[in-house]
Amino acid sequence: MKPKIHNDRNAAFYKKLFSLVLPIAFQQFMLAAVSASDALMLGFVNQDSLSAVSLAGQITFVFNLFMGGLTMGTSILAAQYYGKGDMISIEKVENKYDIKELKELKKEYAVPRKTVIENAKAAVYKEPLMRIFTNEPQLISSGIVYLRVVAASYLFTGISQIYLCILKNTGCAVKSMVIGSTAVVINIFLNAALIYGLLFFPEMGIAGAALATSISKLIEMGWAYLESLREKRARLRIKYCFTTEKNLARDYWKYTMPMLGDYLVWGCGFTTYSVIMGHLGSDAVAANSIANIVKNLIVSFCTGLGNGGGIIVGNELGMGNLKQAKEYGGRLCKLAVISGVLSGVFLVALTPVIVKVTTLSPQATGYLKWMLILCACYMVGKSINMTTIAGIFPAGGDSKFGLICDAVTMWAFAVPAGFLAAFVWNLPVVIVFLIINLDEIVKLPAAILHYRKYGWLKNLTR
Repeated sequence: MKPKIHNDRNAAFYKKLFSLVLPIAFQQFMLAAVSASDALMLGFVNQDSLSAVSLAGQITFVFNLFMGGLTMGTSILAAQYYGKGDMISIEKVENKYDIKELKELKKEYAVPRKTVIENAKAAVYKEPLMRIFTNEPQLISSGIVYLRVVAASYLFTGISQIYLCILKNTGCAVKSMVIGSTAVVINIFLNAALIYGLLFFPEMGIAGAALATSISKLIEMGWAYLESLREKRARLRIKYCFTTEKNLARDYWKYTMPMLGDYLVWGCGFTTYSVIMGHLGSDAVAANSIANIVKNLIVSFCTGLGNGGGIIVGNELGMGNLKQAKEYGGRLCKLAVISGVLSGVFLVALTPVIVKVTTLSPQATGYLKWMLILCACYMVGKSINMTTIAGIFPAGGDSKFGLICDAVTMWAFAVPAGFLAAFVWNLPVVIVFLIINLDEIVKLPAAILHYRKYGWLKNLTR
């Protein structure tokens, strides 16, 4: 009888896991596909257009870091309260701050509306921002055109991402995937139409890619809001914007601020990598852009495994099933190793095809071949770190470890070593790329040791 019960539990676990992992992974893949389509389509215009949009996109990337930190904080509590069956608390988390708390927090912390405004203002100061990433005049002027148009998308993204996060954590991962992926398909279609002037659309080049992003994000926001109005959905209730339980709000910020800090530490470090590569010439920028896009596409399943696994562990912790959560954590780590190995092998197999379809200079093509091989080698570390640091640990409220780990590995190792390699030792471009991508390998032992302490096995619900 016991083996049958055990097998039933295993089947239920994998069924639930892949009902979360596959939609989230597909949604991540589609989001990465937008960048891929931008690069592919603008690459046919010219290499400088590709490089300029890649660098200008780093500013949008920083905005997305704020949103990522805030939605992860929402996800931590939403997963546990959903496991407990408490939808009222989820709605309060979704509408997480009252007016007094906003006044107290606004001087120190970024909230979605403030983040939107600040990043929109940042787009006004386009030239100084572009000069951070490159000193190539043609890349700066093209990047300014892109930033001028794409700033509108920040408002729409700030609203839609909170809704999509709640859907994923309340048993509606497929619906979240459909909304997000449809917006991506619209984005890709509009990319082609507005970049090249297809059908009745004007030919806008780089500005067309930015406008496509803004329009698709507007549609995503509207659809996500309408979905929240359906029966048995967590809704935006105005009363919770003004009267939120102080303990719940305190819990939200307690777990969100380290996540937000981690996203910023990691994201600013990653952006610094682009700064380093951006000063090594247009060929290095183009090859690095393609390598990062491909890496993000391939790593989508690993991201889905981490996010989906974190939701399942959070559900169990919210129900008080600590033993079951621990067992699920072990299974997720094994799956992370398998996922990383398969992703690396797949990337190596795709390398000849990617090199063939991209339109780069011979020098940039040579860089790209080696960059893709190096990306494949670090996939196992990336997969394990995504599953533990970005999935299992936050599910139990352990959001500080990621902040400490990324601060040390990126800012005490990868960033300084990258600067030295590029500008002091003048090492080859591929070696510089290798050094700045070692952070996932360096943090791996710490993540494994921290997992085995089981400090993340906590029920956070009140």
